[in-house]
Amino acid sequence: MVIVAGIDIGSTTTKVVIMRDNTVLGSRLSSTGANCKRTVKQLLSNVLEEHHLKEEEVQYTVATGYGRRMICSNEIVTEITANARAAKWLMHEKQIVKTIINIGGQDCKVIALDNNGIMLDFAMNDKCAAGTGRFLEVMSRILEVELDELGTLSQKAEDIPPINSLCTVFGESEVISLLSQGRQVPDIIAGIHKSIAKRVGAMVKKIGIREAVFFDGGPAFNQGLKIALEQELGVKLHIPSDPQITTALGAAIIAYEHFLRKSK
Repeated sequence: MVIVAGIDIGSTTTKVVIMRDNTVLGSRLSSTGANCKRTVKQLLSNVLEEHHLKEEEVQYTVATGYGRRMICSNEIVTEITANARAAKWLMHEKQIVKTIINIGGQDCKVIALDNNGIMLDFAMNDKCAAGTGRFLEVMSRILEVELDELGTLSQKAEDIPPINSLCTVFGESEVISLLSQGRQVPDIIAGIHKSIAKRVGAMVKKIGIREAVFFDGGPAFNQGLKIALEQELGVKLHIPSDPQITTALGAAIIAYEHFLRKSK
């Protein structure tokens, strides 16, 4: 029996996935907070305890994400490498993933892959929060709507206003202005989704879009955003059952494969 862990320490959220013999055993996530070492230790402890395992039984650990160098692990890999590996693993019985769209808390990545799941090119926006999970959080706060309600409400839109600002600060002002004009909240949310879709679409078109297209990261739970992206790109998006843990899953898969290789 081989037990491994994949740890993705993101700018806003940390995710942990435990695998046993190439099968996902469990996962946990929480806000990264100021002390990522403590966060990782707590998440690991929780998921291992649930399955009656001890930390010393984890045979190999791979870390990824912004904080991957902040903790002790057997190996570190980039988020792009881990994300690509998970997308291939999750879609292997369906289609070959050629494009990945990953929207995180503070950045957005578009990754082009070859037929073997190897990265050919990528584009990344990490200089501005517009088009990221943080952007959606700010907008939900202004609109006084729960984050997980954005997708449902946006599908009730009837008159979608353009949201032109690509900056979170200016976008906030634009949304407040629309509210003062009496525009309906579902319409504004749909406008926000359309604005994000255009920004992400520009990144996708920059490196070229090829199907199948895999969409992950926390915002992939948002069905309204998924629809807006599909309309902008003219393709179907494939979303895993838990898109927020995909990169941690990729790290766990790599941990399992590398442990076996080193054992031989």
